[in-house]
This record gives sequence, C-alpha cells and structure tokens, in this order.
Amino acid sequence: MSKKMHIKLTVNGKDEEFLAEPRELLIYTLRERLNITGPHIGCETSHCGACTVTLNGKSVKACTMFVAQADGAEVTTIEGIGGPDDLHPLQTAFKEHHGLQCGYCTPGMITRATKLLEENPNPTEEEIRFGMAGNICRCTGYQNIVKSIQAAAAEMNAAAASGSEAVGNQKVEAAE
Repeated sequence: MSKKMHIKLTVNGKDEEFLAEPRELLIYTLRERLNITGPHIGCETSHCGACTVTLNGKSVKACTMFVAQADGAEVTTIEGIGGPDDLHPLQTAFKEHHGLQCGYCTPGMITRATKLLEENPNPTEEEIRFGMAGNICRCTGYQNIVKSIQAAAAEMNAAAASGSEAVGNQKVEAAE
C-alpha cells in the first residue's frame, strides 16, 4: 500500500482537503470520496468522455488522471455548471432540443461543450463536431447534440449582446 498524500482541491467552488493514495483516480475521488456523481465512469480508458471535467480551465478525462496530479487544482463538474433551479443554457438546450437520450454521456458532453463555447462562442457545426470528438454518445446520432450546442451558443451570444446578464451560474459580459 502506498503512503497517503495530503490533497487539496477546489471542486465546484468548494475547498476540499483529504488524504488519498497517489494512485487514486480523480473520477473515484469525485464520485466516492466527495459524492459528486455527475461525472460518470464509462470506459476507464479516456475514450468515451463520460467522466469529462474541467480542471484549471481545461477539459480532462477524470478516469485516467490521478488525484495526485490534480492536487491544488480547481475542478468543475456538471454540478458546478448549473442546477435544477438555475440551468445553464446548455442544460436547457440539451433538454429542449433532445440532445440526450439515456443521459449517461450528458454530464460529460455538457461539461465539454461549456469549455468549447468559452473557447469559441460561435462555432460552426464542423467546429462543434471536432470540439466534441472526445465525447461519445451511444444513443444519438449527434445531430441533436450539435443543435443543442448551437442553440445554447445563440442564447449566450444574445445575452452577451444585450448587456451583462447571468447565464446559468455564469456571468456573461457584453463584448466592448
């Protein structure tokens, strides 16, 4: 058994400190230790993207990252993007445009799509498909996922154009 490490994370804005074996995977830390169950365990090889989280501003697959690698990091999961009473535009769009079926991949899809829209607020269909390529959905043909991301982008861009408005739990500022 490995010697345990003192780990500090900020997860969805909340500071967390605990002891963990360095080889513990981030996905298990989130789900089992911190009871954050939005990110799912799918393939455990980083191919499916069900475990996608944002770590220090970048999309990562939590199933192949050791918690020791994340020590000191800021982690955002689907739970930090929006909630039942304050849906993010992507969550609303996935619901309204049928961007989900069984829902297993949805938390990873929305988490990745959030970063995609931060990086490119007005992506083309091709850019969306390329940007989402690391997230697999076994139920849909992806068309409604693409439509959902396009609809959310349009809503977020309209909110930004009309001034400073809260979108989900994120603040959108108008471009000057």
